[in-house]
Amino acid sequence: MTQKPPPTLRLRLDTSALAENWRALDRMSGSARAGAAVKADCYGLGVDRCVPVLRDAGAASFFVAHWSEVEMVRRHVEPGSIAVLHGPVRPEDAAYAFATGVVPVINSLHQAKVWQDAGGGPCHLMVDTGINRLGLGMHEIGSELVQSLDVRTLMSHLACADEDSGMNAQQLAKFRDVVGQIEHREASLSNSAGIALGKDYAFDVTRPGLALYGGVPRAELEGQIGQVAYPEAAIIQTRQLEAGDRVGYNATFTAQRAMRVGVVSLGYADGFLRCWGGAHVVHDGKCLPILGKVSMDMIVIDLENAPDLHEGDWVSADYFLPDAAQQTTLSQYELLTLLGTRLKAK
Repeated sequence: MTQKPPPTLRLRLDTSALAENWRALDRMSGSARAGAAVKADCYGLGVDRCVPVLRDAGAASFFVAHWSEVEMVRRHVEPGSIAVLHGPVRPEDAAYAFATGVVPVINSLHQAKVWQDAGGGPCHLMVDTGINRLGLGMHEIGSELVQSLDVRTLMSHLACADEDSGMNAQQLAKFRDVVGQIEHREASLSNSAGIALGKDYAFDVTRPGLALYGGVPRAELEGQIGQVAYPEAAIIQTRQLEAGDRVGYNATFTAQRAMRVGVVSLGYADGFLRCWGGAHVVHDGKCLPILGKVSMDMIVIDLENAPDLHEGDWVSADYFLPDAAQQTTLSQYELLTLLGTRLKAK
C-alpha cells in the first residue's frame, strides 16, 4: 500500500489549555456545574479530539444542535449526558432519542406534542426570555402540555451576555419568574459570557462553548482562558521579488523594494478567508505580513522577519481569537467554526 506523504496543513490543539479552560469556567460557575457545548464538531476543533478531554476534565453535560451530531459524541460519553438543542421537530427525532437515550430540548408546543405523542419521558425545556430564537414564549409556559413534561433541565439563552446591556438583567428576571412556574430538576441560563456575569446567572448548570475553545467574549475572562487552536501551514515555495513585482489575484500588492517571500499552503478553502489579507502569520514569535489577496489554497508572506525559513518550514496563523477577530473583523465564533477539513486531515 502506497504511503501518503505528510500534509502541508495541520491543526495543533493545546488539549491542556482546553481542559484548564473548562476547569476555569467550572470554578467561575460557583455552586453550579459547567457543562460543555460541543455542537458544530466542537466549534470546528473536532469532537474526537475535544470531547474526551472535556469529559476527563470533569464535564458531565454535553450540548449539540443537530440530531446528526449525536453519533460522534456518544462514542465518548453516556448518551443520557447529551442534549439536542434543536429538539424533536418530527416523530423520527423522538424515535431516535428513545433509541439512543439522548435527551431532547423541547422548544415549542409543537415539539412538546411530538415528544408526548411518542411516549414522553425526561427532557429539557427551553423558554425564550428575549432572544426570539428557539424556546417557548412566556405566554405558553402555563399550557397543560408544557406542565405535563418531565423537565430535567429548564433552560433559556442570553442574547447580550457579551455586552453590558440592560437586557441581561431583564432576561434574568424573566427566567427567575419561569423557574417558579415550571417543575424541573435543574435550571440553566449562562453561556460562556453569561458565566462572567456572576453567580446570579449561574443557577445549576452553565453551558460554556466559545470560551472552552479559547474565545474571550468578556473582559472578565481575560487571563482565565488559554488559546487552544493553532492552525499551521507549510511553506511550499520561496521566491525573490524585485521592486515593481506584483502579488496575487488583481495584483493588489506591489513590491516597493527587493524582497524574499514565501508561498504558504493555506487559503480560504481552509477557512482562512480573504479578510485575512493585510494581516499576518507568525513564526517563532515574529509577525510575517500577508501580501496581496488570500487565494483558495495559498497565501504569500513577507519573509523579511524570518530570513532562515525555507520550503517545508511551518508558520502559524495568528489564532489567539480576540486578536484574530480584530485583524479580520470576523467574530471569534466564525474564526473557529470556519476552519476547513484539510486542516484536520490525518
